[in-house]
Amino acid sequence: MNETPATLAAATPPSAAKPKEKGGLRSLLMFVIAAWVLRSLIVAPFSIPSGSMLPTMAIGDYLFVQKWPYGFSKYSFPFQLPAISGRWFAHYPQRGDIVVFRPPGQENVDFVKRAIGLPGDTIEVRGGAVILNGKPLARQSAGMVAIAISPNSPCRVVPGAVPVTRPHPGGGVDCLYPAFRETLPGGPTYLTLDQVDTSPGDEFAATTVPAGHVFMMGDNRDDSLDSRFSPYIGGVGLVPIDHLVGRASRRFWSTDGGANWIKPWTWFTALRATRIGGSYAL
Repeated sequence: MNETPATLAAATPPSAAKPKEKGGLRSLLMFVIAAWVLRSLIVAPFSIPSGSMLPTMAIGDYLFVQKWPYGFSKYSFPFQLPAISGRWFAHYPQRGDIVVFRPPGQENVDFVKRAIGLPGDTIEVRGGAVILNGKPLARQSAGMVAIAISPNSPCRVVPGAVPVTRPHPGGGVDCLYPAFRETLPGGPTYLTLDQVDTSPGDEFAATTVPAGHVFMMGDNRDDSLDSRFSPYIGGVGLVPIDHLVGRASRRFWSTDGGANWIKPWTWFTALRATRIGGSYAL
């Protein structure tokens, strides 16, 4: 007797499909666990939303942040879960590291600054020059740094500074900022911007960094609310080590803000290709 397709379907045991369903759920669960491990313990993507770290980091840069160098706290994990106490396998940043962290009172917001002072260090700022443990950091003029003006990077200057622009050789317009090369003890060196001589952060009374904290500063010194400023006025104050998220590693994308999500071709016309792959290691 010939059986119709309907008869064959009815004769198939209902349990025959279950192994495939269980296999699919198991694969999905393994993928979720692997993604959680990667995002929480190894590396995670971040983007730069402000110009406080110019010229090192530009608005629209996308970077990987290494999660393991400073150990792990609840801020290492998505949604701060699990909410572990303290910091496991804790290590302090090295001076000069660019660090992503969550400052007290703003635990749901990622900040990025440069670690300048470690526990026991005394930090002072006079006339815009950083004094570490009684000795001014080496600081040399680096002329004017050109930052391309784009939809996400206007020619922003602090009060008292005058915008200076010039045509960019390849088209468009650059914004010029006075820059200085700063060098930390042991050799880490990087560019900073110093737009005016009278900004509020140019004078900072000598402060000793307490145990369990890090003193952070932005490279755009006159336009960075960092450890020189109290959280009560929008700064980050001294950052507890438990609030560190990770160490900035390498750029994997950079956009000038001219892209439109519904126009895929603009993802590439807005691309700043020369910034891709740049490392933040000193």
